[in-house]
Amino acid sequence: MADLNATHDPARRSWLDSANIAGTDFPVQNLPFGVFKTDGTAPRGGVALGDRIIDLTRLADRLGDTARAATGPTLAPLIEQPPAAMSALRAALSDLYRADGPDRAAAEAALVPMAGAELLLPVKPVAFADFCCSIEHVRRMAATSGRPIAPCADLLPVSYNGRASSVAVSGTPVVRPTGQSEFPPGSGKVAFQPERRLDYELEFGVWLRGGNALGVPITVAAAEAMMFGCSLVNDWSARGIQFFESMLGPHLGKSFMTTVSPWIVTMEALAPFRVTARGRVGDEPSVTAHLLDPADRAAGGIRIAMTADLSTATAVSVRICTTGFETMFWTLAQMVAHQASSGAPLEAGDLLASGTVSGPAEEAKACLAEFNQRGTNPAVLTDGTKRLWLEDGDTLAITATAHAEGHVPIGFGPCTGTIHPAVAWA
Repeated sequence: MADLNATHDPARRSWLDSANIAGTDFPVQNLPFGVFKTDGTAPRGGVALGDRIIDLTRLADRLGDTARAATGPTLAPLIEQPPAAMSALRAALSDLYRADGPDRAAAEAALVPMAGAELLLPVKPVAFADFCCSIEHVRRMAATSGRPIAPCADLLPVSYNGRASSVAVSGTPVVRPTGQSEFPPGSGKVAFQPERRLDYELEFGVWLRGGNALGVPITVAAAEAMMFGCSLVNDWSARGIQFFESMLGPHLGKSFMTTVSPWIVTMEALAPFRVTARGRVGDEPSVTAHLLDPADRAAGGIRIAMTADLSTATAVSVRICTTGFETMFWTLAQMVAHQASSGAPLEAGDLLASGTVSGPAEEAKACLAEFNQRGTNPAVLTDGTKRLWLEDGDTLAITATAHAEGHVPIGFGPCTGTIHPAVAWA
């Protein structure tokens, strides 16, 4: 795990005033990486700082090969950089933009207003897998179905291999999918139709730098070293399609769209927010041997406050979920190690998501299927509007802040999508 260093110093300030405003996602302690473009320019790598983007193409000659790896239209070359090189780049950027940093003129010339830039997908994932790391989510969903939880649910981080080609950056329209589903539920009437039970899932994702050889599993400690950084994830769910087709697990009900936030917050930036991983209580089984690591048990969790807000045509920004990533049953490193435990190779640019980040509190139900008990208990918004599922025109926004006493909080930027009508079939 990354050690604390001068880049985490809570007393450090930037000469860029917007980076010092309380509540900003992007203080100088963060420095996340992304890809952007402005009018008439090519996509290129940048770093978020306050309300600006540091254009790495303007500093690459000064900062060297690691910065140069982020000057193209994808961060894929940057993700392959070793942790020590990434740490050196963050340190150089932190020093350049600190309040008493050197050569302010050159540093200022590299800044681009974020408001005038288009934020792009930072990396096209090589592969995408979605896990189920919340035992509270598993238990609530099982209770609403009247069945016990699956025997594997508390023994391993259950997951499925998703569709990397439909991972898109925040702000990309979410087109309502069409597929086979039963409606009304339990009626036996199956039709090919626009999804009536469209849902969101508030999630957290980790990008990997790779990699293990085919047939060679990895330890939890090795998995930790493979993690480059994290983004917010909304793995949109077509519940009608999903529930009907689930004989072999999720497929079309999950493959139509996954939204990610545009910035990748490095694991080093998250170092101050590491906490003890969730323990096992009562009759919960002990952590299985291949996923048990003392360092991961001691600091495998990350304290992150996460929220979901729903905006409709009449109700603007109603908070429908408040949860915390530190409550997860499984850690990020356990996810990564388990993905490779059968010998499946992990590659630079792989994206693994946590699954629904539902906590034990009532307000921590991180999808509508949990909140509405599979469509029987509608949410009542502030204007009296009732919602069982997402409707056309609804906008769902996920935000998150990593926080710890004595440290400057850092954020991830928005993870937002607006529902658009299904495509008309001939």
